Amino acid sequence: MRRRDFLKTAVWGGIGAVVAGLGRRRALAAAEPTKPTAGQQKLPNIIVIFADDMGYGDLGCFGHPTIRTPNLDRMAAEGAKLTQFYSACPVCTPSRAALLTGRLPIRTGMCSDRRRVLFPNSGGGLPAKETTIAEFLKTKGYATACVGKWHLGHLPQFLPTRRGFDSYYGIPYSNDMRPCPLLDDEKTVELPAKQATLTKRYTARCLKFIRTSKDRPFFLYYAQTFPHIPLFASKDFKGKSPRGLYGDVVEELDWSVGEILKTLRELKLAERTLVMFTSDNGPWLIMRLNGGSAGLLRGGKGSTWEGGMREPTIAWWPGVIRPGTLCTQLASTLDVLPTCAALAGVKLPTDRTYDGANLMPALTEGKSIRDVMYFYRGEQLYAVRKGPWKLHFTTQAGYRDKPHKHDPPLLFHLDNDPSEQFDLAKKNPAVVEEIKNLAAAHKKTVKPVVNQLEIPLRKK
Repeated sequence: MRRRDFLKTAVWGGIGAVVAGLGRRRALAAAEPTKPTAGQQKLPNIIVIFADDMGYGDLGCFGHPTIRTPNLDRMAAEGAKLTQFYSACPVCTPSRAALLTGRLPIRTGMCSDRRRVLFPNSGGGLPAKETTIAEFLKTKGYATACVGKWHLGHLPQFLPTRRGFDSYYGIPYSNDMRPCPLLDDEKTVELPAKQATLTKRYTARCLKFIRTSKDRPFFLYYAQTFPHIPLFASKDFKGKSPRGLYGDVVEELDWSVGEILKTLRELKLAERTLVMFTSDNGPWLIMRLNGGSAGLLRGGKGSTWEGGMREPTIAWWPGVIRPGTLCTQLASTLDVLPTCAALAGVKLPTDRTYDGANLMPALTEGKSIRDVMYFYRGEQLYAVRKGPWKLHFTTQAGYRDKPHKHDPPLLFHLDNDPSEQFDLAKKNPAVVEEIKNLAAAHKKTVKPVVNQLEIPLRKK
C-alpha cells in the first residue's frame, strides 16, 4: 500500500469511527478516578508480554542450546514455567483476539478459512460488542497501556485507544506488511517505522508507563513485534548471538523483559505485580534460519500440531508464585482474561461464552483448571485435546501446505509422546469416540458471526 493509500485509509477509517461510535456501548470506558481508592491500591498490577512467532524451543529455559536468555531464565527460576500452555490459534490476528477477549476466535468472527489474518486492505477488526481485558480492568480504576503490535484492526475505531487502553505506542499490524507505520495513540509518527530501534523504544515506553502508573493498579499489554520476520536488532545486539540474527532478536527481547522486571524491583512493585510471558503462535519454520524452533514438538506456525500452538510460557509474581514452580497443567491464552478478571474482582457477563478459566489455582496450588483444549485453524476444528489425549480430525503441516483429513482420526498421548509420532487410535477406540462426541457437542455451541477478516476496506 502506498503512502497516499494509507492516508486515504485513515480518512475513511475516521468516518467509520464516527458511525461506529453512534451505536457503541462505552459504559466500560467510564472516566477514571483522579485518585486511586484504598481498595484499588490493593489490586495487583498485571503485565502481559506477548512475543510474535516465538517457538517452544527458543528460550534457554525451554532448552535452546545457543540463544542466551538470562532474564527470562531468571524469571522462570523465580516464578513458574508452564510447559503445556497453548495459544488459541496458530496465527497472529485470531490468537491476539482470543487473548484479549477470553473467547475462541470462531465466536468473535476473528478467524477465516480464506484470510488468515487482517491486512492493510482489511476493513474489519475486533467487534465493538467484544470486551477486552483493558475495558474490564478500567471499571476497577486500572491505568492501561498497549505497547507493540496490535493486529486487531488498523482503522481508528479498532485501535487500542478505542478498546480500553489509555495509550498506545506501536505498529497496527505485522511488520512485513506495507506500509508499516509507527503510531503514538492514533497518530502516525513514523512511516515506515524504523524497526531496528523498535525494541528499545518499546521498552522505554513500557518503563515510562510503569513509573507514571506506580501509585495505582495498572495493566500493561506489551505485544512485541519480534521475532516475526523481517528481523531487526539494535546496534547493541546485532551480530552478538551464536544463533545469528534470529538469536540477536530474541536476546534483545530478553533484555527488554529484564529491564521491565528490574524496574518493578526498583520501584518495589514486584510483589504487587503478575507478569506473564508467552507467544502468539509457534515458529515460522519455512523461514528457515530466520524462523525459530519448536524444540521437540511437531510443526510450527499455521499448524495445529503441538509446535504451532504450544508456547514457551512463564509467570512471575514474587511472594505469590513459588520460585521454581513447574506448572504442567493444561492452560491457554484463553485463561488470561478470566485470570485478570478474578484478580481485579470483575464479574464477567453471562450473555456470552468464555472459553478460559482463572490460572491462579494452577500457578499457586498445582490444581487443574481445564481438561479440554480446542484446536482451530480458520473456522475449522482440526483437533481436540482431552487430558493427555489429542485427537486430530485434520492436519496441516504448515502455513502453505494443504490440509489432510483423517478418517479415522489420529490419536496421540501427549504425556508419553509430545512429538506426536505414534498414532494410538486403533488401540484406543473408546478414547476416540469420547473425544469425537466432545467435538460434536462443542460445535453446537458455536453460532455463525460476521467474519471480520473478510470485510474489505471501504473505498470512494
